Amino acid sequence: GLRKPTLEEIDHSRRAIITPSLFGSSLEEVMERQSELFPDRKLPWVQVQLSQYVLALGGAQTEGIFSSKWTSGGFQRISLTLMFLVWLDSFSKELLTCTHTALSNTSNTLFPLDEASLMKLWYRELEEPLIPMDFYKQCISNCDDPVAAIAVVQSLPELNRLVLCYFIHFLQVFAQPSNVAITKMDVNNLAMVMAPNCLRCQSDDPRIIFENTRKEMSFLRMLIVHLDTGFIEGVV
Repeated sequence: GLRKPTLEEIDHSRRAIITPSLFGSSLEEVMERQSELFPDRKLPWVQVQLSQYVLALGGAQTEGIFSSKWTSGGFQRISLTLMFLVWLDSFSKELLTCTHTALSNTSNTLFPLDEASLMKLWYRELEEPLIPMDFYKQCISNCDDPVAAIAVVQSLPELNRLVLCYFIHFLQVFAQPSNVAITKMDVNNLAMVMAPNCLRCQSDDPRIIFENTRKEMSFLRMLIVHLDTGFIEGVV
């Protein structure tokens, strides 16, 4: 017959319903959730940590980075070592310490493709896109004008601006010729793969979606090539 759930399982299910996840939440909710543990941080901890993992694991020197999916067993590996990213209400300093220890002990079994896939998933599943929908029309209307594109970025809400600039700064590392020679991911490839993680077309018309996809890619390419993100170094 069916097993009766334990009180602990019932409590976990109850909290899962009312507690927003780091995945699928808004940027504001993510920052609020981490404020007790990281009160001075200006960026989502999960964004910074996953970005650093991708680089530390040699992502900038990995062919096809961002264009490939999970490696075999990759999801299970990073789920084990990054389980605290799912529910921040069970996120404590003790768990953080244990997870970092687990990650260092299993670094030889982790792959940058897996970390990159998880990072893309986090951006893609934000409740509201990284560039808010209120700014979408401005983005596609200025997709070929670097000055106007940068002006759109500067007009974003402060949290969105910082998170976007960190993201672009991260992509600019991969756009460097020495890395492109190995990854085979030039600025056009990066823009194509990453634009859907920043911008979301709200139309259901396939023709509009098709046309806007090109404009979204062009807008992100403008930012990777022209946006000055030097100020974001050291910001966490």
